[in-house]
Amino acid sequence: MKIYTKTGDTGETGLFGGERVPKDQLRVAVYGDVDELNSAIGAAMAQAPADFERALLLEIQRDLLTIGAELASPDRAKLAAALRGGVGSAPVGESRVAALEQAIDRLDAALPPLKNFILPGGTPKAAALHMARSVCRRAERGVVSLARQNPISGEIVRYLNRLSDLLFVLARAVNAAAGHSDVKW
Repeated sequence: MKIYTKTGDTGETGLFGGERVPKDQLRVAVYGDVDELNSAIGAAMAQAPADFERALLLEIQRDLLTIGAELASPDRAKLAAALRGGVGSAPVGESRVAALEQAIDRLDAALPPLKNFILPGGTPKAAALHMARSVCRRAERGVVSLARQNPISGEIVRYLNRLSDLLFVLARAVNAAAGHSDVKW
């Protein structure tokens, strides 16, 4: 199978299920933001220390691929059939949101209480996690906009909202582990 198909040369792309739509359609932009978020998390993972919360971040990347598939799929029946057929995993639901909350609570308990806004930055890994957090917020805003026009699982918005919080806490935690204090605004 070739990487290039030439089917997008006219400014259209295929949604999961086969429908062709313009590449600038809101749905395409939103799952593109989720894809960018996944890449931003991958870039953060590549920063030292490479083993810092690696298993958690890999699980999040898998969740984001599933969310992207759901967003790229206006036909929920086709998506459900594909997921049952072994493509990806089950749609992201309450248990995955709860897992993010548990990770936030675990990491935040070891950090000094936050009494001020802080500036993003610190170690390269923390800066990359802050960047991923910003991309996550944009993806969340896009999903909210898309949900006004199309049926979208509310769990996706909840997941992205918690994920941005987790990315913030992860950035603080990796800075703390490296001896970098938060820089107050």
